[in-house]
Amino acid sequence: MTEPPRPAVVLLSGGLDSATILAIARSEGFIPSALSFRYGQRHAIELAAAERVAQSQGVARHVTVDIDLRTFGGSALTSDVAVPKHASADDIGSDIPITYVPARNTIFLSFALAFAETLDTGDIFIGVNALDYSGYPDCRPEYIAAYQSMANLATKSAVQGRQQVTIHTPLIQLTKAQIIRRGLDLGVDYSLTSSCYDPDSSGAACGRCDSCLLRLKGFAEVGVADPLHYQRP
Repeated sequence: MTEPPRPAVVLLSGGLDSATILAIARSEGFIPSALSFRYGQRHAIELAAAERVAQSQGVARHVTVDIDLRTFGGSALTSDVAVPKHASADDIGSDIPITYVPARNTIFLSFALAFAETLDTGDIFIGVNALDYSGYPDCRPEYIAAYQSMANLATKSAVQGRQQVTIHTPLIQLTKAQIIRRGLDLGVDYSLTSSCYDPDSSGAACGRCDSCLLRLKGFAEVGVADPLHYQRP
């Protein structure tokens, strides 16, 4: 007998990866509720993209939480520090970049954990990636494994043995090109997304930040034009 659909929480930034994991969650039979954050990010335009993606994929509920990480700063995304730009993806270094937001995924997953428990589910999807990414420590498999272990010690439903928390990371070992192929196969409309760390006032992507360069490289490897609008050089 086929199992009935289960609810799940999907962390939805409005970017390419999160749009893909939302589609994956739906394809695996989950009924997703999307969770986004207005955290003081300079690229807050991504929240409009998250709304578009959520509507296009028919989520059960879309919640946007307000938290102000600009209070601490420490990142080019939450302060007035300039976002690094490069000529190509080959120029992206291996060090943890200034676009890393301190403890961001830990904060986001904590909210997702609380949301999931209210939905009586232990299933949480997050679009972390350990291959084509910018070196963030909270995108690694060992981080996700540790967080999942902690979550199963921290929630009432897990402690009572009613359900276990599972952090789903379907993209963690995929290249950006593989992610795009998977999303296209699932019908993801990438024109609705926003990936740039430093878009202009119209929303046009800069084309030179780490996120833009990795995205453009992925589309080039797939042989499909990126549907986003980019600023002119």
